Amino acid sequence: MIEPGTDNAFALILPDANAAGMQAFLDAFAETIADDEHVALLLDGAGWHSGKSLCVPLNITLVPLPPYSPELNPVERVWLYLKERFLSMRLLNDYKAIVTAASRAWKRLCRQSGRLTSLTSYPWITRAYGQVKH
Repeated sequence: MIEPGTDNAFALILPDANAAGMQAFLDAFAETIADDEHVALLLDGAGWHSGKSLCVPLNITLVPLPPYSPELNPVERVWLYLKERFLSMRLLNDYKAIVTAASRAWKRLCRQSGRLTSLTSYPWITRAYGQVKH
């Protein structure tokens, strides 16, 4: 999760992309949201993002993007950046090595002041975000 126009971000490295992992993400992320805030979380159409078994915390609203529209999802540019700069062309021996590499890549990205902002500040989302914040 990346907050548009800022370098605020939240991530978990999980072993599976499924409803249980999504639930773990939502629960952990919800704990980081201030009591007076509510988050609209943009999601692509992955099945685990909208499963009937999900219990979405009250301080989060899931906002599905239209199908086949990765250009609308700011986090797609983050994944591309991580893969191109830190994770491609590498052979990792096991799950622990994958987690270590992903964690290091995420931390390196987050230490680059302004990088998340530049990757995720789509004109449409910063306009919408600015309207909500005021």
